[in-house]
Amino acid sequence: MSAATTSECVLAEQETLRLHALGTFQIAGTAPEERFDAIAQLAARLFRAPIAYVSLIDQHHQWIKAQVGLDQVGLDPAPTARGASFCTHTIRSDDLLVIPDTRRDPRFSDNPLALGPPFVRFYAGAPLITADGFRLGALCVADTVPRRRFPARDRRALADLAALVVQQMTLRRSELARVSMMGFANATELALLAISREGRIRFANQAAAALFGYTHDEMLGEPFDLIVPERMRAAHTAGLKRIFAGDAAKVAGRTIEVMVRRKDGAECPAEIALSVWHDDGGPNLGAIIRDISERRRREAGLLRLAHQDALTGLTNRRRFETLLNDLYRRGQPLAVLLVDLDGFKAINDSLGHAVGDALLQALAVRIPAVLPRRAVMARLGGDEFVVLLPGTGDPLAARACATAILAALADPVVVGTHVLRAGASIGFALAPEHGRDGEELLASADFALYRAKQEGGGAARMFASEMRHAAAALRNTQDALLRALHGDELVLHYQPQICLTSGRLVGAEALLRWQHPERGLLLPGTFLPAIKMSPLALPVGAWVLDAACRQIAAWRDQGLPPFRVGANLFSAQFKTGNLVREVSDALARHRVPPEALELEITERVVLQNDDRTLGTIRDLRAMGVRIAFDDFGTGYASLSSLKRFPLTTLKIDRTFVSDLLTEANDAAITRAIIRMGNDLGLDTVAEGIETEGQEVVLRALGCKVGQGFHYGRAMPAAALTRLLAERPETGAWLTPVPALRAAG
Repeated sequence: MSAATTSECVLAEQETLRLHALGTFQIAGTAPEERFDAIAQLAARLFRAPIAYVSLIDQHHQWIKAQVGLDQVGLDPAPTARGASFCTHTIRSDDLLVIPDTRRDPRFSDNPLALGPPFVRFYAGAPLITADGFRLGALCVADTVPRRRFPARDRRALADLAALVVQQMTLRRSELARVSMMGFANATELALLAISREGRIRFANQAAAALFGYTHDEMLGEPFDLIVPERMRAAHTAGLKRIFAGDAAKVAGRTIEVMVRRKDGAECPAEIALSVWHDDGGPNLGAIIRDISERRRREAGLLRLAHQDALTGLTNRRRFETLLNDLYRRGQPLAVLLVDLDGFKAINDSLGHAVGDALLQALAVRIPAVLPRRAVMARLGGDEFVVLLPGTGDPLAARACATAILAALADPVVVGTHVLRAGASIGFALAPEHGRDGEELLASADFALYRAKQEGGGAARMFASEMRHAAAALRNTQDALLRALHGDELVLHYQPQICLTSGRLVGAEALLRWQHPERGLLLPGTFLPAIKMSPLALPVGAWVLDAACRQIAAWRDQGLPPFRVGANLFSAQFKTGNLVREVSDALARHRVPPEALELEITERVVLQNDDRTLGTIRDLRAMGVRIAFDDFGTGYASLSSLKRFPLTTLKIDRTFVSDLLTEANDAAITRAIIRMGNDLGLDTVAEGIETEGQEVVLRALGCKVGQGFHYGRAMPAAALTRLLAERPETGAWLTPVPALRAAG
């Protein structure tokens, strides 16, 4: 990549960050406000200027937030094109931009604002610089006559006024956040209170008023004792005094269980999480209060502290197994549900164990809330939970419970500044039909859980006898794959990618095959799931990268015209932190230029949506490696990925191409993807082209590259080499060749 291209990429990324910063203020395009009008008026008076205004620069427009004089000189203060504004030049530097005479400055002599209304001859603008260093717009003064001087004193004053504008913008953003926070506070089901240092209630949300039986106004300004049982008030008052006297750190972040008092005098157990913050009035105490009456009733017959999981407070494995075996001895019907979180390891690895622990604690509160009263929930270890349903022998009842758990996990969990989504897979089994004892019943539920995971997670499966055989077969496949990896049984086949305008070969996708010693050549569908569900994904993924680079080098050494080779990545490769080094080493080892390699990522990778994955992909792209989004348009993350990920190629899924000529919806979606890709400067590759008619339509729609049986199946490297060498002009692929279609 040239220095100029690198500089352009840096500037583009900086502009993206600047626009994001502007968006956080939610101010561009909003109505005039007195606070900004006053600053514009002050600037006009201070500098004796007929024109003064506050402008904000977004991607395409200049927005006037406040102005003096523009409407008097015939200029509509509506948004104008960014390119024609003086302020576009102002935000290129932290310094003021001063133009003594626009007609004598070659940069602005032909500017429409100088030649036409408001006929600006003099301009001075100070950039609006945020605390993070982003220049979002400018505070400007202008005159219709030139000015020879704009002294340092005036420059400082204009810069100070610009800083005042930024202060007001920041204050405005905080006010909007407070309004939003109030909306959130009243939307949550948790009771929220804020207590002043005088021990009075400063804030109570609607959930708090409902919990304690008061109206909102009845609670505000009242002593905190209002919700404390009389026998406990002295201790609570003393505790508040200690907190405000300097013991705040001892309670911040703590969760305690106490009795609270309602308006009617009734008491109920509550869980209170405390926090302390400071404002101009000194320290304040915050309380998040949860009514745990139902939980206390459920827990009444369960374990004492010695039988609880230390992290979550749930029943631990030892006590759970005792309960399970007791129920077996009594001959009662029962069900067990094994719950395993999807993606928990990635959360632990990327955000740390403290966040992972907090997530487990939150779910240990959320899941029991949807269980039947007699249910027992335990933590077996790690991110695996188990639910015991005594007296439940009905598979429909067990499935309903599993469905309720999955629904409870659908809502995100907020841990500090992180918003986490914790899906789960569930396997369940019934006694006595699925197990002669507790150990066998848990094993059956584990087989069902394994099936749920194998099918993609986020679902519940009941045990069936064939699952034991399927699990054993999967383990056998994984063992055989490990031997295949070390025994040179894995091979890559290459499917051509053809330019739809020139007919030339521009790329080939490397597709994994298994040359099994007994079963012959196996396609990925027979073994790829076994790789994805095991640690094999890492060594196999590394082998694919190395083999693809080795073949690229071989083709180049043979003098064939260069074309790119696409290699598919496993999502597990993004979680190790080593992918960038692996790719760099493979390229260096075989002396392959980065642009010759294209790495294909799937929606599973995009949906991880964490900083490590994004950083890895950006680092790969910065090396010059191409990044393709495989099966674009079939999932949930496609559009958002175009903004976040530095892609070079969109691969249109074969499901749209196959019915392109018969289904209007598929044609419309394909057209939209191609147009969007072209507008964003991305290559578009249509997969699954099987007919000339599909090729003609895709070419007419502007698709750049085609791939499919119409041009050839995936074939060994030697077969592709031979077919290329046989052409009169190497690389020409003007029409499909029967020999090519049949190859491999």
